[in-house]
Amino acid sequence: MDRTSRRTGLIAVKCGMTAVWDKWGRRIPITVLWADDNQVVQVKTVDHEGFNALQVGCGQKKPKQLSIPELGHFRSKGVPIKRKLKEFQVSEDALLPVGTALTVRHFVPGQFLDVTGVSIGKGFQGPMKRWGFAGMPASHGASLSHRSHGATGGRKSPGKVFKNKKMAGQMGNRKATVFCVWVYKVEPQRDLIWVKGQVPGCKGNFVYIRDSWNKPPDVSLTPFPTHFAPPDEDPATLEALIADVGAEDPFQVDE
Repeated sequence: MDRTSRRTGLIAVKCGMTAVWDKWGRRIPITVLWADDNQVVQVKTVDHEGFNALQVGCGQKKPKQLSIPELGHFRSKGVPIKRKLKEFQVSEDALLPVGTALTVRHFVPGQFLDVTGVSIGKGFQGPMKRWGFAGMPASHGASLSHRSHGATGGRKSPGKVFKNKKMAGQMGNRKATVFCVWVYKVEPQRDLIWVKGQVPGCKGNFVYIRDSWNKPPDVSLTPFPTHFAPPDEDPATLEALIADVGAEDPFQVDE
């Protein structure tokens, strides 16, 4: 693996948020992500599709819940039926064969991830809640317009309201990405990834996680193209991997 290599990502289910305290007594807000049975379903190459990518599947689904073309897609690849599919573009040296299992050990504690999901929908909201506007004057000369956005600039010239003008409208329920999310803990026994802070979406929603673009992982510590478990390894006997929080007490004050 080098700096130009790009690994595949994983599909995870957002389980919710909690908090932990490290060895220094520092509180860390945690979001728990469940990477449920990720597996490579399809391989796309430059020769056939014009780009290199891996289609990854997550979870399980009953055959009666799929249409005939969808069911034929899984049967032609010889993989189990998956609940969710997602395509990740990768570099040529990171391609994996169909059927390869992707576990949470694909990532290592201490690295940074980019997490993409659908944000929580908040319905139709005004400009103050949606964009953080200060509002109109609260006392004199603002009759019944305290929370309005004011003029939008559309008189004779230019005679219209420009696109992307910040106004009232639908808030949330759209694709959002949180960059540089720190991995605190990896649990191979339950396929859980503990990350610091919040990620988009409600509990039970699917999110897509992959190596951070702004803070790439250490090439000497990251398994490439993924982690291959030994055939005789039992995931139930594996211990959780926790990130190093440093050897210096953050609360120590020099007198």
